[in-house]
Amino acid sequence: MPTPQTEHRYPCDRCGASLRFQPGQQVLICDWCGHRQTIGQGPARQTQGGSEGKDAILADPETGRALQWDAGHKSPELREIPLEQGLRLDAAWDLAATVRLLSCPNCGAQMEVGDRIHATACPFCATPVVTDTGTSRKIKPQGIMPFRLTEDQAHRAMEEWLGNLWFAPSGLIAYARRGRRMRGVYSPYWTFDARTRSSYAGQRGDHYYETVWVTQQIDGRSKQVARQVRRTRWRPAQGRIARDFNDVLVLASASLPRKFSDGLTPWDLSHLRTYAPDYLAGLEAEAYTIPLADGHKTARSEMAGVILNDARRDIGGDEQRVDRISTDHLDETFKHVLLPVWTAAYRYNGKSFRFVVNGQSGRVMGERPWSVWKIAAAVIAGLVALAALLYLADAGGYIDLNAGDVVIQGF
Repeated sequence: MPTPQTEHRYPCDRCGASLRFQPGQQVLICDWCGHRQTIGQGPARQTQGGSEGKDAILADPETGRALQWDAGHKSPELREIPLEQGLRLDAAWDLAATVRLLSCPNCGAQMEVGDRIHATACPFCATPVVTDTGTSRKIKPQGIMPFRLTEDQAHRAMEEWLGNLWFAPSGLIAYARRGRRMRGVYSPYWTFDARTRSSYAGQRGDHYYETVWVTQQIDGRSKQVARQVRRTRWRPAQGRIARDFNDVLVLASASLPRKFSDGLTPWDLSHLRTYAPDYLAGLEAEAYTIPLADGHKTARSEMAGVILNDARRDIGGDEQRVDRISTDHLDETFKHVLLPVWTAAYRYNGKSFRFVVNGQSGRVMGERPWSVWKIAAAVIAGLVALAALLYLADAGGYIDLNAGDVVIQGF
């Protein structure tokens, strides 16, 4: 049978009040007496030699979006689950837990809640959520990344992002700066590992140059002139390539647009810890709505893009054509992990604006607000400036505005 959800409560050792997780620190804090209680250090994954940096990130060759953090050594306690076992949940009851969900009728987000909560506001779109969808069997998280940014730091990052937007409504910026609270949410992701072995067939194109004679008019006379023309010599190419994928990251929720989740990357997954409910104290966790099988299809598609790029590199030459790739995926595993996101949703002039901040790096993504008044003022100012320039040019004799067509003097 699936494991029933447990209502976790963490009493303060000093006064007995409920503790909450303090983002940015490895502690639970009591708002009543100020007592701080350390969370046991879970095993973090370690990078394979050297410092963290862009060299450890595998990016999509087409879009440049970070696909994975190639962390090298993994903690033996951070469990990787065989993919087939996850896809057959009926035979893997120990991987699942029964959770209670509240579903947002606007954006579709599903939030895991305890027995005492029956209504809240959606952290992604600010819609009141009162719909109790009952219990559901979900794969339990294997890993969690604690918040590194505090709420104040996330708020400052969002304010800076808003302040750099051209033609953003001043009212929305002021509304956001009035210190309204942001909500810390753990967003659900799937990670996928696989060893791939691929065979390909295609063509290699090498450039060469030929001298051709063309007729040109030079000084009124036709002459034969030599020109170098580039040609491409194609020849068949085939081979085998191998690529090991580690933690290809796929968002497991449809509550945020794809551009939002892409904009929050990259994530440094070397800071993942074994899941412990302590990290959720006082925060929220979104339940996944994209099934494992669908997430796996997305991961395979992104792997295919990297493999195609590997095949082109293996073919070499100046140009490449890849006609066929056949890939075997071996030792496929997955994890369900929770990653930290600060969210803010503001209703301004009858419209909801959503903003999200990566709780690890501080990267900000949001819906782009526009101020009609600022745009109109800019257009009017531009027209006034143009009229002033034309007037000065006319007064200086550079143009004649009284003519039927504007004549630029001296031309």
